[in-house]
Amino acid sequence: MDLLKQRIQTDGLILNNSLLKVDSFLNQQIDPELMMKIGEEFVRRFKDEKITKILTIESSGIAVSVMTGLILKVPVIFARKRKPKVTGDDVYTAKVYSYTKGESNTIMISKQFLQPEDSVLIIDDFLANGEAAAGLANIVEQANAKLVGIGIVIEKSFQPGAQKLTAAGYRVESLARIKAFTNGQVEFM
Repeated sequence: MDLLKQRIQTDGLILNNSLLKVDSFLNQQIDPELMMKIGEEFVRRFKDEKITKILTIESSGIAVSVMTGLILKVPVIFARKRKPKVTGDDVYTAKVYSYTKGESNTIMISKQFLQPEDSVLIIDDFLANGEAAAGLANIVEQANAKLVGIGIVIEKSFQPGAQKLTAAGYRVESLARIKAFTNGQVEFM
């Protein structure tokens, strides 16, 4: 997706040749027009699937997921990283490790929001080692729902996440695939 790649080139900041900071349009400040274009691209890529729910993890995947859900007219569910006091014990859970934050979390969603008859599209902002997407896929499997695919905004192809997810049989669609960070620049696949 050329528009996304341009924004990464102009507004992204490379840290330690392994992390990409995109706070100005995706992770802290959100560019709604760009999020809508990203949502439209996910809808185009998964147009042949009968998606009934979109699943993401809090918080950076929510904006893209909401725009995609708006276009598809389907609900968006986000997995929480901490259990609110008002949430009962009737939840699906999975343990995920965040490469960026260097911590593990048990993510959860209430069982009332995901049913066996659902066809689910997972959307996430980044794909590095695949932990978040694999955890979300595990939750879809716990619900006996159908996982139609995983939509990734930015994939770091030099890390093993996409390979692990495709080897597990999941369809992965990434909008910007980064080959490497070289001399402070992003090299795309």
